[in-house]
Amino acid sequence: MNDITEDSIAPDFDLPTDGGDKIRLSGLRGKPVVVYFYPKDDTPGCTKEAIAFTDLAPQFEALGVTVIGISPDDVAKHDKFKAKHSLAVTLAADTQTETASAYGVWVEKSMYGKKYMGIERSTFLIDAKGKVARAWRKVKVPGHAEEVLEAAKAL
Repeated sequence: MNDITEDSIAPDFDLPTDGGDKIRLSGLRGKPVVVYFYPKDDTPGCTKEAIAFTDLAPQFEALGVTVIGISPDDVAKHDKFKAKHSLAVTLAADTQTETASAYGVWVEKSMYGKKYMGIERSTFLIDAKGKVARAWRKVKVPGHAEEVLEAAKAL
């Protein structure tokens, strides 16, 4: 597992996004980026998190911060999720989980005694030079987007 910590160079990625676009982290150098990993489109916690980032999107935009949500779901699911909840964040499809693995958030999980691989809800605030300024692991959704916004203001 990669241990991405504060002051690490954020692993680059080039992923397809909702709306048929692509996004490359290195292409966003020069401005801060929030990358948040979430397990699955249209589940309760993931929906709350996406809506929270959407509600704060104007404030992130005012700071020049790009917000990207990444999950293993494909682009078609992202498009449906985004339309259903009027989301204002970019959703990237990491269907091979290579980006999640690079960030160390593709982990073994356990539910009802069964072990499986899945996304550990995590967020990375990446500065304009491509370094991780803050890393949040095992994120609890309530208040999280606000905490990330406050950290972004300090960049």
